[in-house]
Amino acid sequence: MNMNFIEEIRRRRTFGIVSHPDAGKTTLTEKLLLFGGAIRVAGAVRSNKIRKTAVSDFMEIERQRGISVATSVIGFEYNGYKINILDTPGHQDFQEDTFRTLTAVDSVIIVIDAAKGVEPQTEKLMNVCRIRQTPVIVFINKMDRPARDPFSLLDEIEEMLRINVRPLSWPISSGDNFRGVYNLFDRSLQLFNASIQEIQPAILFKDLNNPELDNHIGREAALLRDELELEEGVYPVFDQERYLSGKQAPVFFGSALYNFGVRELLETFVKIAPWPRPSYTEEREVNPWEETFTGFVFKIHANIDPNHRSRIAFVKVCSGYFERNRTYTHVRQGKTIRISSPTAFMASQKETIEEAFPGDIIGVPDTGNFIIGDTLTEGEIIHFKGLPSFSPELFRYVENADPMKSKQLAKGIDQLMDEGVAQLFTSQFNGRKIIGTVGQLQFEVIQYRLEHEYGAKCRFEAISMYKACWIESPDPGILNEFKKRKYQKMCIDKRGRDVFMADSAFILQMAQDEFKAIKFHFTSEF
Repeated sequence: MNMNFIEEIRRRRTFGIVSHPDAGKTTLTEKLLLFGGAIRVAGAVRSNKIRKTAVSDFMEIERQRGISVATSVIGFEYNGYKINILDTPGHQDFQEDTFRTLTAVDSVIIVIDAAKGVEPQTEKLMNVCRIRQTPVIVFINKMDRPARDPFSLLDEIEEMLRINVRPLSWPISSGDNFRGVYNLFDRSLQLFNASIQEIQPAILFKDLNNPELDNHIGREAALLRDELELEEGVYPVFDQERYLSGKQAPVFFGSALYNFGVRELLETFVKIAPWPRPSYTEEREVNPWEETFTGFVFKIHANIDPNHRSRIAFVKVCSGYFERNRTYTHVRQGKTIRISSPTAFMASQKETIEEAFPGDIIGVPDTGNFIIGDTLTEGEIIHFKGLPSFSPELFRYVENADPMKSKQLAKGIDQLMDEGVAQLFTSQFNGRKIIGTVGQLQFEVIQYRLEHEYGAKCRFEAISMYKACWIESPDPGILNEFKKRKYQKMCIDKRGRDVFMADSAFILQMAQDEFKAIKFHFTSEF
C-alpha cells in the first residue's frame, strides 16, 4: 500500500456542526473558514451590521430568513490538514437532513448557547451520535453576552447529554466583561479585541502567575487563577482514547461572532479529532485503508445553481481512491456509470476535482439516477446502512395554482422529493398528490423553491391524516383484499410501493387487528 495514500487519509478531518436552532452553527462555520484562510472576511447570518451573508447559507430562502434549511458542505486546507465541514440545519423541521448527514461524518461539534444551555434538539442529536459512537466536541458559544456560570453549564451538559466532559479552554468572565479564553490544552492565554470580522493578533501568556496579566485583565486575573485551580480538581484529565470512543467530550468556550475561542477550537480539533473511520454495510465492515473505492449517497440537492437545472448527489468516499472519468458500479441499478465531472464544494461554489480520498465528500451531477442511500463501488455488491427515512407527521394535498405551468410543477415536485425534503404519495382513489413532511416549515420551503427555482405556483390544501404506513404481506391474496377494502385510503409512493393512509390511531389499530398477516411499517426502509 502506498504511503502517500495512508498519509492522505490521516490528514483528513470530516465533521458535522450541529445544534439547536440559533445557537450559532453557521456563524461558527464562517469563522472556521476565516481562520482556515478559506475566506477573507466572514459573513453573518443576520446581516444588519455586516453586509456579507454567510458562505454556507447560499439558498435565497436561507438569506431571507436567517436560518439554514439544507446541509452545506465546505472543504478547506489548514496547517497541512484537509478539513471537510458539514453545516447542518438546526431547525427541527429539517432534522431528517441532519440525521442523514451524521452518517457521513467522523466526528461532531455540538454548539450550545451559553445563556440557554442544553436545548431539546441538542439532546436528540446527541442520542444519534451516541448510537453511532461518534466522537463529540462541545463549543459553548455567545460568551460575549450575559451567560450562565461555566461550572453549571458543564454540569448540565454532563447530566443531560449523558457524557463526561473535560474543558480544554476556559472563559474569562462573560457579557460586557468578557476578556478572552485561556487554552488549557497548550497552556496559553489569548486576549482578543472585539473585532467582528478580521482576525486580531493575540497576546500570549504561557505562565498565569505573570504580573503582566493583571495589567491586562485587572481583577479578573485572580478569579481566573482560582477557577482554574478548582477546574483541575473537579474534571478528569483529557483522555484521547475516551474521546474517540465517544465517552468523553472536550468543551471549548468562546464567541463565534467576535472570533473568541475559535482558533483554540480549530487548532486542538485537528490534533485530536479522528481521521476517517470504518463504515458499516449490511454485508461487512468497510475500512478506509482498503484499496478499492466505495462510497454512498447521503444527500441530493436540486438546483445548486438556479441558472442550470442541475442536481447534485453528495457522495461520501468510504474507502479506496476515487478518480475522475473511471467507471464505477451503481449497486441498486446494477449498471456501471462514468463520473466525468465530480466536484468539491465551498458551499455553492464548486470546482471539478481529479481525485478524492476516504473522508472526502464529492458532488456527482445527477440526472435522476440516484436516490438517498445508493452505493457506488468498483464492482462489489454491498449496501451501506443507517440512512433513516421517516413516516411523515403532516400531510397536504398539493394543487396546481397555474394551469399553464403543470409540467414545471410536476418536474419541480419530482426533483424536490428526490432530495428527501418530503415524501410524495399519489391517491389510488382520486389520483390527487399528497405531500407528507416532518414539519410545517418544509411546506413553505417547497412552495418557495417551486416558485423561484421552477417557475411553478402551487397551493396546499389541508387534509386530516394520522400516519402513512408502508404495507407488505407474504400472501398476495390478503394484500389484494386489504387494498380493495381500504381502496379510498390507499396511495402509492414515489417508488411505486403500497402505502396505507390511516386517519387516526384508532383506525390504524383496527386495521392491524383485522389483518394480522399484513406488516405495517413506519419507515420506508424495511
